[in-house]
Amino acid sequence: MKWTPGSGGSIDDQRGRSGVMRAGLPIGLGGALILLVGSWLTGTDLFSLLNGGTTQESAPASESARVNSTPEEQKLYDMVGAVADDLQSTWGEILGARFQRTTVVVFRGVAESACGTAQSATGPFYCPSDRQIYLDLSFFRELSTKLGAPGEFADAYVVAHEFGHHIQTLIGTEANMQAARRRSPGSGNALSVALELQADCYAGVWGHAAMQSGRAQAGRVELERGDIEAGLNAAAAVGDDRLQRRSTGHVVPDSFTHGSSAQRSAWFKKGLDAGTPNACDTFDSANR
Repeated sequence: MKWTPGSGGSIDDQRGRSGVMRAGLPIGLGGALILLVGSWLTGTDLFSLLNGGTTQESAPASESARVNSTPEEQKLYDMVGAVADDLQSTWGEILGARFQRTTVVVFRGVAESACGTAQSATGPFYCPSDRQIYLDLSFFRELSTKLGAPGEFADAYVVAHEFGHHIQTLIGTEANMQAARRRSPGSGNALSVALELQADCYAGVWGHAAMQSGRAQAGRVELERGDIEAGLNAAAAVGDDRLQRRSTGHVVPDSFTHGSSAQRSAWFKKGLDAGTPNACDTFDSANR
């Protein structure tokens, strides 16, 4: 993947900050599966902890301190900035006046979001309440070494997926999904899967734009040979079935919240091939 460091305007670097740790976890790519598997094993509804509980004190909130970064981490940080800048530009071109910029909050360990406490264990996530993406760069190490999805475009897919949730918020899909969930609580998991698969498809839409030759000369992200395979592998690596099998040895399809490996890679590829968000109607049951 060809890229040059971004302007930094898409990132809020909180790696040097400490914060207050509160009960209530937002759900990201990996966090939903952590809670899901834990609930299944213990018989306790761990999702209920998202909205209540006691406060756990850590270090008090402070201003950003100087960030000591390894060369490896700094390269990841610069890559995320470049991808985020490109995603802002690409979706601005697609949506026009409807587009509003978002920010990627890069943190270490713990950060505060309007959706609750962001922790490394929850994985990357998008918070609709403050319209920001939260990311601990250590997730990319987990993606590569533990989930078997190495490569820069695998990491870029993760960022693009979270941007997909921002697009859903901007165009009203996320609000419509929440309203549908209130009307039909039993459909919550199916609606969540549809939302996640659409974010995968939107990530593919950006990937389609990044496949165009000559983008690197304009300072944009440009994909190279092998990148598509890395992205598809990453989408499959975070499928509910694969994560459940790794965690417990069992797969419980009725508990899926993000979609199977096959579904996630298929919808990502659909966006890659089509290059338009109009191809991403995952809420049509005939398409899922």
